[in-house]
Amino acid sequence: MPKYKFNSHTFDLEYPAVMGILNLTPDSFSDGGKFSSSEIAVKQAFKMIEQGAQILDIGGESTRPGSDPISEEEELSRILPVLDKLPKNEFIISLDTSKPLVAKAGLESGVHIINDVSGGNTELLDLAQAYGTGFVLMHAKGTPKIMQDAPTYQNIVEEIYSFFDEKKEDLIKKELPRIWIDPGIGFGKSLEHNLELMRNLREFQDDCWGTLLGSSRKSWIDHLCNAPDTQNRLGGSIASALAAITQGVEIIRVHDVQETTQAITVAKELALLK
Repeated sequence: MPKYKFNSHTFDLEYPAVMGILNLTPDSFSDGGKFSSSEIAVKQAFKMIEQGAQILDIGGESTRPGSDPISEEEELSRILPVLDKLPKNEFIISLDTSKPLVAKAGLESGVHIINDVSGGNTELLDLAQAYGTGFVLMHAKGTPKIMQDAPTYQNIVEEIYSFFDEKKEDLIKKELPRIWIDPGIGFGKSLEHNLELMRNLREFQDDCWGTLLGSSRKSWIDHLCNAPDTQNRLGGSIASALAAITQGVEIIRVHDVQETTQAITVAKELALLK
């Protein structure tokens, strides 16, 4: 069981690890508005930890396809009241942001991981180094506003691996406690792109980083299974999670913590997972 020191706190992290999604937004694609009250959000945070999440990923800005950016002030007003109420020594807290000012405020509040959907913002990496935190780099093609406007690739697995590989030397120099890469399911990818990535997650394995998959409830399930209601995508979400774990993915980012944790436990007992 790896042990990591993030932002002055030490944690054991058992892989595969479930990362519970806590969206503090009014417009996220699956659960927008459900946790906009800080009191409700904190209750949900502890509920997900009780259900088996080792990491909470807190976000104050929606990055769903077609979404518009918000100001730093608005994002801070959503996350800080929740961060102030959460303990920093009991479980790992990740902050999903692409804004350096927001990241710095979160780090000063004690968050342990920066989850950067912009794919390795230099200022964010410098902040992670300064505070000694973990870091997630996600690949996205274009901004959320336009990323699903007919994205194209020649060879998506090779191109996205190259995207991360080009950053490897700089990542090593940062000497961060742990880095994870996220291929960015649904971020500038068609259905076939997403499926090709999920079939080939083992190709992203590298000593420099771990891998994270965020496929939960996303529209690829609708396109494949005719499930327009995001609440009816649990089966596809779990199937993709288990398939990812068999390919060495360390962290699964999910909305449905209890169900995913249960599926992982049963799959291990049935020797489907190591």
